[in-house]
Amino acid sequence: MKAANAAAAVAPVSTSSVDIADWRPEDEAFWREKGAQIASRNLWISIPSLLCGFAVWLMWGIITVQMANAGFPFKPDELFTIAAISGLSGATLRIPASFFIRICGGRNTVWLTTALLMIPAFGTGIALQDTSTPLWVFQLMALLSGIGGGNFACSMSNISTFFPKRLQGTALGLNAGLGNFGVTTMQLLIPAVMTVGLFGAIGGDAIPLVKDSATLIGKIAAGTPTFVQNAGFVWLLLLVPLAVIGWFGMNNLLTVSPNIGSTGAAMGKIVLFYGIALVVSAIGLYLYLPAPSGSGLLSGNGMWVVLPLVIVGTLYGMKAVATGEMKANLNKQFAIFGNKHTWSMTALYVVTFGSFIGFSMALPLSITVIFGNTHVFDAGTQAWVHAKNPNAPSALMYAWIGPFVGALIRPVGGWISDKLGGSIVTQWISIVLVIASAATGYVMFLAYQSATPEEHFFTFMALFVVLFAASGIGNGSTFRTIGFVFDQDQRGPALGWTSAVAAYGSFIAPVVIGGQIKAGSPENAMYGFAVFYALCVVINWWFYLRKNAYIRNP
Repeated sequence: MKAANAAAAVAPVSTSSVDIADWRPEDEAFWREKGAQIASRNLWISIPSLLCGFAVWLMWGIITVQMANAGFPFKPDELFTIAAISGLSGATLRIPASFFIRICGGRNTVWLTTALLMIPAFGTGIALQDTSTPLWVFQLMALLSGIGGGNFACSMSNISTFFPKRLQGTALGLNAGLGNFGVTTMQLLIPAVMTVGLFGAIGGDAIPLVKDSATLIGKIAAGTPTFVQNAGFVWLLLLVPLAVIGWFGMNNLLTVSPNIGSTGAAMGKIVLFYGIALVVSAIGLYLYLPAPSGSGLLSGNGMWVVLPLVIVGTLYGMKAVATGEMKANLNKQFAIFGNKHTWSMTALYVVTFGSFIGFSMALPLSITVIFGNTHVFDAGTQAWVHAKNPNAPSALMYAWIGPFVGALIRPVGGWISDKLGGSIVTQWISIVLVIASAATGYVMFLAYQSATPEEHFFTFMALFVVLFAASGIGNGSTFRTIGFVFDQDQRGPALGWTSAVAAYGSFIAPVVIGGQIKAGSPENAMYGFAVFYALCVVINWWFYLRKNAYIRNP
């Protein structure tokens, strides 16, 4: 036995082979001599791929603002709906993506899910070339943009298998934190590329603005020709080289994915499961969206019925089509649903990532609607009268700041949690989120009942920066707790599952905030979030911090 162990300890590991059969990250000698190099290479290819995934997934938060400025004939609630569709789709696609690594291999999964982003990127560019493009086309592109949302679950699951437990917080924090810069990159890059004919005749004709717009460097007057379509086309400049780099530079770990079969078969499984998730998402959206896009059967508060239906439908759809070894592998991974920590960590991850992604989607249009108009109460009609605010701040100039701070601080949250323990950090940031969310709601209340709402804007933005910073730190701390609580077999699927459910924040936040704005009470959305955060303070304490906690962390 000793001889066998000694042989395994010195077994060579190729740094160039696609499939790696010997992988022992907890073995310090192995890690020092071979493991760290391979893990780092996969991490640094994974990060820009994930960045593009976030950018394509969440680009509708900015695109819809510029669509309004460019005269696309859609109402504000229809524009909120487009952003919400990509949110629901991206969250749903994370469910199958949670299980891809063990079934299909890390390299196969990350490469294909990144390459597939070219479809919504190109399609969105085509759709934006003409203001007469019907709403359903944008809704379809938003649905396909969810492919970028699914990337996170498989990317995080993959990276978690490469690094030892002691480095989980740092590695996952880097992957997620720098990957999250896709939100900020998108929010800065899209307004910039819209001002120039970047792709010449191939990119199509310019569309003149009907409203003033802005970039980071200043305002753009109405009537200025703009290339809105570049918001989609620009991502091809990153996705094409990334597809080449990922194909030749990433690895499958056969210790994690022993039965992936051929590359083609593995990718076929990914396409099959993604197809199921997209179909289920489309059915859920049809039930939720009002006519003419859907039946409206479950619109409004029916959202809380649609979400569990979509989740359960996707899981059962996957099990229905899986056969043989694939079905056995899925059943093994579904064991996470019998672990109570799966459910506690799901709630806590909604607090952190759900907040980050939801606010990223909802903030640009919230700025446009709340601060873009003056609000005066008409005593005669007993109604609020809204008119264009000449001093309105530009969403395109400010919306990037919060996600930038949240992404920048995310690796710091992982690093601090590696030192102090994930749950204690989660506890403190949850308390901060309770206070900041309630305060933000109050400021929204003041702005939405003001003839000069811009007076409240910088307080509003400062509070949102606090929300993003706290959620960013909390992302790192929950990664650390998941790495601490779950064993190697369940860690990857648990990371993917919790991130999938949390990603529904990208659907919930635009719908809830948009609905409350339409009702004239945007503050109620933030008060509701504060109540949920307070509940999760109790959950975190009960499971991980009290004296007789299930697992003390610390």
